[in-house]
Amino acid sequence: MASKRRKSVPAGRKAAPRFKPGLRKPGSATRGRSRRPKRAPALWRATIAEMLQRLPTPDGKRSDTAFTHGTMEVKLYAPRGGDPQQPHDRDEVYVVMYGSGTFDNGGQRRSFRPGDLLFVPAGIEHRFEGFTDDLVVWVVFYGPRGGEGPR
Repeated sequence: MASKRRKSVPAGRKAAPRFKPGLRKPGSATRGRSRRPKRAPALWRATIAEMLQRLPTPDGKRSDTAFTHGTMEVKLYAPRGGDPQQPHDRDEVYVVMYGSGTFDNGGQRRSFRPGDLLFVPAGIEHRFEGFTDDLVVWVVFYGPRGGEGPR
């Protein structure tokens, strides 16, 4: 195997440092930071149609996880008949995709419809009431157990 030889450098001049392909030269915008690209999540897209095909789950649940990343977990929830939820140990956000009804959030009741965003702090009793049979919501759980608390 032939060895690679460096070109000779005239007297009084320093040889340019050699860099491996893909690495930035000193002074570039990423100086001092890793050049490795961040790993893309295993699943970066989920559709309502695909998720609804997975419901109910084999154990009869009306929600299933679409995506997780760090502390975040995204689920699709499509209750039928009633909403048997119990308080959760993390903060959560609902995005209503289909259906309408009333949302009880810690005793405060508000009507909801498609496009609405609903927030529930960790540990608070909440449920969907009097909802239509086509209710479908994305649920995003995030943050530490016990919730993040107000700013």
